[in-house]
Amino acid sequence: MSTNIEPPILLSRLMTFVFSAAIVTVVVLVVTLAQMFPLNRPQVFFLTTHPRENLEIRLHAMEPNMENMDAYKRAFIKEYIKARNEIIPNVGVMRRKWSTTPDGVVNTWSTPDVYADLTQTDMWTAYMNDVPDIEFSCPVEFNSIAPRADNTYAVNFTYFCTNNNGQTDKKDYTIVIRLSSDTDTSIKWGDRLVNPLGLRVSEYRVESGGDDPLNFK
Repeated sequence: MSTNIEPPILLSRLMTFVFSAAIVTVVVLVVTLAQMFPLNRPQVFFLTTHPRENLEIRLHAMEPNMENMDAYKRAFIKEYIKARNEIIPNVGVMRRKWSTTPDGVVNTWSTPDVYADLTQTDMWTAYMNDVPDIEFSCPVEFNSIAPRADNTYAVNFTYFCTNNNGQTDKKDYTIVIRLSSDTDTSIKWGDRLVNPLGLRVSEYRVESGGDDPLNFK
């Protein structure tokens, strides 16, 4: 009886070995992927360093690009005008943004005398001391923002209000706003997120349009 392995048998054994190795590889890959997911699984790592005694840190003042600075100031003015004058049919939101709490952005972005002028308006009194009988919606539509002098801008916008009885006539206003920078050496981190340059409105004056927009009847 012959003891030689015929080529077909040798090939069959070789293919069995290849398929077995492939199956093992697939199983390993499946297990690996299963251990990787979910991808947002938190993992905590601690890095330790040894500070050098001779390490020096040099600080250099960096002046912002004037074009970018002007764009930032214009955007800040728009947000201020909207926070001060826009009215939505939600008393809670109105009281929060007009309040003296940390969430009161108008107070945070204004100097004390400018904020005091806001508290003398009819709508501030109505919302902060009582609940209006009618729900108002008063948007601001900006037309132009023109520089007048250093940190002073003339803002022209259209203002109107809508309630259950209809819409008031649209009226154009021109407001002169002067900005000043916060001189405090420190500021809350939350304030830096919403007002990183510490800008404040130090003048808010109605130049045309009549009385303050928040004094409409």
